[in-house]
Amino acid sequence: MGYFIAIEGTIGVGKTSLARLLQPRFAPARLMLEVVEENPFLSDFYSDRARYAFQTQIFFLLSRYRQQLDILDAQQRANKVNFLSDYLLAKDRIFASLNLDPVELDMHARLYAILSAHVPTPDLVVYLRASVDVLMQRIHMRDRSFEREIPRQYISDLNRAYEAFFAAYTAAPLLVIDTNDLDFVSRPADLDLISQRIHESLK
Repeated sequence: MGYFIAIEGTIGVGKTSLARLLQPRFAPARLMLEVVEENPFLSDFYSDRARYAFQTQIFFLLSRYRQQLDILDAQQRANKVNFLSDYLLAKDRIFASLNLDPVELDMHARLYAILSAHVPTPDLVVYLRASVDVLMQRIHMRDRSFEREIPRQYISDLNRAYEAFFAAYTAAPLLVIDTNDLDFVSRPADLDLISQRIHESLK
C-alpha cells in the first residue's frame, strides 16, 4: 500500500502549501485538503467564538471524517497511491478543548470517539512548528477575509495547545520540523530539505 502522510501545525504555518508542493515528489499521490472556506460558521466564529464554536467544530469534524473515509476507501482500491493530507483528524480535539465549554466538549468527545475508530492511521505525521510572530505574519500575507479578525492571543493559545498535544503524541510516527527560518514556498532548497527528512522518516 502507499503511504498516508498527514501534515499538521497551527493556523498559518503552511500545511496546505507544503502538501501541494510535495505531491509531485510522492507521485503517484493524491491530495486530501481540509475544507475550510466552505464552513458556513467560520467567519462568525472569529467574531464571536463563544456563540459559534460548537457549530464550527461539528462541521469540521464531520467534514474531516468523511474525507478520512475516502482515504480508507481509496487505499483499499489503489494499493500504490500515496496520500498527502493537510490535517490530522485528531486536531479536532485540540480545537475543541480550546473553544468549547465543558458540556459541549463532553458531547464532542463522545462523537469523536465513535468517528475516529473508523479512520486510517497515518504512516507519518509531519508537525510544522513556528513562533507566534511568524504565524501572524503568514496569516497576514495570505489575507483570507475570514481570518482578518483572528486575535493574536488566540493564535498564541492555539500554538501552546499544539505544542502540548504533540509533546505527548504517540498514535503514529511523528516528524517535527521548525519552520521559523524556512520558506519552502519560495526557496527550493528548503523544500528539498523537508522532502528528504520525510523520505528518511518513512524508511
